[in-house]
Amino acid sequence: MLAKQEKKLKRQKRVRAKIFGTKDKPRFSVFRSAKHVYAQLVDDDKGKTIISASDREIKKTKSKDPKLTGKKAIAYELGKLIAEKAKNLPAGRQVEKVVFDRRGYKYHGRIKALAEGAREGGLKF
Repeated sequence: MLAKQEKKLKRQKRVRAKIFGTKDKPRFSVFRSAKHVYAQLVDDDKGKTIISASDREIKKTKSKDPKLTGKKAIAYELGKLIAEKAKNLPAGRQVEKVVFDRRGYKYHGRIKALAEGAREGGLKF
C-alpha cells in the first residue's frame, strides 16, 4: 500500500511542477475523497485561495442527464457551482480562465464530471 501512496505523491509533484495559477488565470485545484469532492481556485502568486466549494454545499438532487448518477452528478453540480461563484466575484476580480489541476487523479469519473460542469458554467481551461 505504501508504494501506491508514493506513486500518487510523485504524480502530484509532477503535475504541480508544470501548473501555476495567477490572479488572472488561477489554478482550479480538485481534491477527491471517498465520500466528498472539494474544489478551489488558487492564486499561487500570493498563495491565497480565491474561491472554494464543496459538494456539501449542494442539495442531493437527481441529475437530468441519465449518464450522471450518484457521486458523478454531485461533482457535475459542484463544477457548475464553482463557476457561478467565480462569475459572481466583485467587478475586476471575476474569473473566466483557469488552469485545471487534477492533482494526479485520472481524468474520468467524478473528476471529469466536475470539469464538465465547470465548463458548462462558463469557466475556460
